[in-house]
Amino acid sequence: MSTDTAPVPRALATHAVHAGREDLAALGVHAVPLDLSTTYPSYDSRAEAARIDEFAATGARLDGPPVYARLDNPTTARFEDALAQLEGTDSAVAFASGMAALTAVLLVRSSMGLRHVVAVRPLYGCSDHLLGAGLLGTEVTWVDRSDPAGIAAATRPDTGLVMVETPANPTLAEIDIAAVADACGSVPLLVDSTFATPVLQRPAEHGARLVLHSATKYLGGHGDVLAGVVACDEEFARALRQVRFATGGVLHPLAGYLLLRGLSTLPVRMRAASANAAELARRLAADPRVARVHYPRLGGAMVAFEVYGDPHAVIGGVRLITPAVSLGSVDTLIQHPASISHRIVAEGDRRSAGVSDRLLRMSVGLEDVEDLWRDLCEALAAAGGANPGTGLVSSGRPAVRTESPRGAEPAAVPEPAAR
Repeated sequence: MSTDTAPVPRALATHAVHAGREDLAALGVHAVPLDLSTTYPSYDSRAEAARIDEFAATGARLDGPPVYARLDNPTTARFEDALAQLEGTDSAVAFASGMAALTAVLLVRSSMGLRHVVAVRPLYGCSDHLLGAGLLGTEVTWVDRSDPAGIAAATRPDTGLVMVETPANPTLAEIDIAAVADACGSVPLLVDSTFATPVLQRPAEHGARLVLHSATKYLGGHGDVLAGVVACDEEFARALRQVRFATGGVLHPLAGYLLLRGLSTLPVRMRAASANAAELARRLAADPRVARVHYPRLGGAMVAFEVYGDPHAVIGGVRLITPAVSLGSVDTLIQHPASISHRIVAEGDRRSAGVSDRLLRMSVGLEDVEDLWRDLCEALAAAGGANPGTGLVSSGRPAVRTESPRGAEPAAVPEPAAR
């Protein structure tokens, strides 16, 4: 009797728990093994030479032990396999940081003579700087976020990449991924999906060839691991592995272990933090001390808002919320992008991308929302300032002003996802 059965469709939450762990029961273990080896013994040097030649020629993962940790690591490979499952791609390649991951992508394209990049602001400040400063010999053309069709006009024969971030850091502006992918033609589209995670969007399903994550953020989820990852097709993954081997931007296996553990709770964390963020966005929109609130239609755990008073006083006034760069941890963080995360971007470019000097970016965590609101209110009171047109807080559940794809009208804050 045949025991073959068709694959059973499973929800993302189930994949998040089980991806990268499928073989554990057969191994006779329940927890993921942590392999800390830097080198792997072999008594057959001829066979090792053949395997190294194969990797040099193809970039494919080696069968058997990795030879050396810069080639691969079994624990990190589990995280890569799991993230690829969640994003719906063939493969994923992990790096020591998100910037190392982006650097590897640019080097792959530059090695083919494709040094030109079309990009849409705002991006994470260091991504903007890496592209604009030409540190890797790249040349960038910036395109207006409200006009994805302008991407096609900006491409050239030497264009190797189109890059967008959605929701964007720090304004949370969104862009229509499918429209951008259509405008790219044959040029690979890279979407930085750090803020959304595969819980809220899967860019590969809308035409993106590359999905970038600063895994330091939500994928790890606890503020204790530095990492980056690119989810992509296997052809691009092979080139990325070769660059990673040559440049050494490898992920430590302990980080891979922590990331795989982080993925198992990613859907639960994202939904709980998003519910908090949506509620805080509603309350901030009704507060006369707040000039504008940015919260994406997609939802998520990030909120940005501009204040009438002194934004630095808000940073200095929080007590429960942590004033710190980064995001995606279980606790709530707040920072002033013009001073920290986007300081490296030229002032004029910052402002034209919507990063005003009064903008604050908050990564909402898992605390009780009433405690968070109390802390915010006290910090806003310390900052002073109020809407000159009214001193009254409106009643009800006001719509939050958002940046919307294709210049559409702003929408009300969506209810927290029930998925």
